[in-house]
Amino acid sequence: MITCKNIHKKYGDIAVLKGVDLHIDKGEIVAIVGPSGAGKTTLLQILGTLDKPDETADFSILINNNSLKELSNKELSLFRNTEIGFIFQFHQLLPEFTAIENVCIPAFIAKKTTSETEKKALEILSFLGLSSRIHHKPNELSGGEQQRVAVARALINNPSVILADEPSGNLDSESAKKLHELFFDLRDKFGQTFVLVTHNEELAEMADRKLTMKDGKILQPSNTSIS
Repeated sequence: MITCKNIHKKYGDIAVLKGVDLHIDKGEIVAIVGPSGAGKTTLLQILGTLDKPDETADFSILINNNSLKELSNKELSLFRNTEIGFIFQFHQLLPEFTAIENVCIPAFIAKKTTSETEKKALEILSFLGLSSRIHHKPNELSGGEQQRVAVARALINNPSVILADEPSGNLDSESAKKLHELFFDLRDKFGQTFVLVTHNEELAEMADRKLTMKDGKILQPSNTSIS
């Protein structure tokens, strides 16, 4: 599903990633942990095609059998829209739109029909317990509800991979626990692969595997499962 080899990234003279190798199987939930500045978010942004790695001779990134370094910028944009779902610490919902309108936006960008999109959005929002909140704007929703709308938006195009950067970092402990449990329910229902960057040890321990980053590298082998 995801295979990365020799990923490097520098910003100026600062080396953030120093030869990252990574393999994640389809349907896995993998947590990436480590101190601030270890390179976790940079790696997630590269996996999500929001940033590009340095052009070293032997680097590679394959996601769902697509070689990212072979794609043009236009092809990367299409790939990002259809194959990758993003969940951020701050929900990034558009305040002028309702919950269902926010969820539908990525599908409209992918030129899906209104009827098809709204049907799928209602299905996902209902699964997430938000069927009575679909016409509410973000400022009318609780923090946990806002984040669930963001999750629904990430799922609307049925992406292969969900990338989440500190997804519960802005939630209270009860809402965070429910969100963590939700990821596993979603994996079981929709079959997505999840890559989670988190400082939340409870979430990290729930994952199928926990990878630790330090100083721009993954410390433990990516094929070592946590029992």
